[in-house]
Amino acid sequence: MAKILTWLLTTLLAACFWKLSVQHPVNGILGLDVERNSEGLLESGAAYRQFSGPAQNFPDVGTWTRYDFMWNLNKAALSAGGNIETDVTYIKEAIEDCANQYHVDRRLILGIMMQESRGDVGVITTYSGGLPTAGLMQCSGCPGFPGQHGLSQADITSMVCGGVKHFRGNMDHFGNEWSGKTVFPALREYNSGNVNEANLSDGRGATASYVSDLANRVTGWSN
Repeated sequence: MAKILTWLLTTLLAACFWKLSVQHPVNGILGLDVERNSEGLLESGAAYRQFSGPAQNFPDVGTWTRYDFMWNLNKAALSAGGNIETDVTYIKEAIEDCANQYHVDRRLILGIMMQESRGDVGVITTYSGGLPTAGLMQCSGCPGFPGQHGLSQADITSMVCGGVKHFRGNMDHFGNEWSGKTVFPALREYNSGNVNEANLSDGRGATASYVSDLANRVTGWSN
């Protein structure tokens, strides 16, 4: 009987430990960097998948890859566009600072940055409707430093936070929940300015694949 009780207790403790190990609690209203090592969490580069339609057709936030893995997956690209070592270091610090300041998940910040500028701190300023969209996040009203590298931490943080602040507003427009029904329409609005919620791959003159691209980036794809 004692052996049976010991076995039952050991099994119960093991089950509890497993449950805790795969279900990390949500950190705050936006679930900053919810990281799970459950099935569906990608730990290697993923193949591109096409997503379209409404938000529920896009990957659930619980299936996104870990931020550290996503950072490492993109680190080579961050170092390939003219950035020097300190630029890359300062980008990582800026992502941390802006995520905490505006309560936006780091994976979304990194994903938007890679989509918009591939993390080149000296990216050119583009124009949309005659208005400049500048910097790492290619955002209207954001600072930019075209052709320049070896920037200060303050310069790089100003570019990242400018875009994150803008995206924070987009998230507020769609309910400010840590769920796909907030995140994916907000990404559509960030890129195109207005949203067809029935089909988030309707770019309305902007990049049709933008939301699908970001969905792939946060689930382990890079280009």
